[in-house]
Amino acid sequence: MRLAPLTVFAIVLAGCGNGAGGDAATPGVPEQTQATSAIPSQPETLLPTPNATSPTATPVKQTGAVIKSAKSQFGMMLFDGTGQAIYLFDKEQTSKPECYGACAEAWPPVLTEGSPAAAGGTKQDLLGATKRTDGTTQVTYGDHPLYFYAHEGKNEVKCHNIQGFGGLWLVVTPAGRPAAP
Repeated sequence: MRLAPLTVFAIVLAGCGNGAGGDAATPGVPEQTQATSAIPSQPETLLPTPNATSPTATPVKQTGAVIKSAKSQFGMMLFDGTGQAIYLFDKEQTSKPECYGACAEAWPPVLTEGSPAAAGGTKQDLLGATKRTDGTTQVTYGDHPLYFYAHEGKNEVKCHNIQGFGGLWLVVTPAGRPAAP
């Protein structure tokens, strides 16, 4: 049986909780996946730039996405600089993204306008970027394209080990691998 994309989207939404903060557990989803974790927010990253006329450095705003690691109920994992949980899609076996359309609506890509920057335990040498078909630049880590879950708030991790759009969605460890399901 083939499901329509909106039906699959609804299944994914149901699998990650309804986002309303209700007490009812979602069948088939471990109770711990509905818990939130407290992740400290990080201020905007500033980089010094040399100034030929002054002995002091002038701060310049970082334009690339900041990727950091922090504790969660799944151990150390990746978040963006604002505390939004980051996932990988196990269906993607290369750095080329395969999540578009309804998939990308449910799981928006982590985008950047400059070189992504590592913070708080992430490894700069594992960070990279790849072009999407619409010309935007998606952040990769350990050669995995990175995603958010659209219906999850800051400092929440509700969608680890969730099946949807033909693959499994997993949080990413600072080593660049998916956390254990």
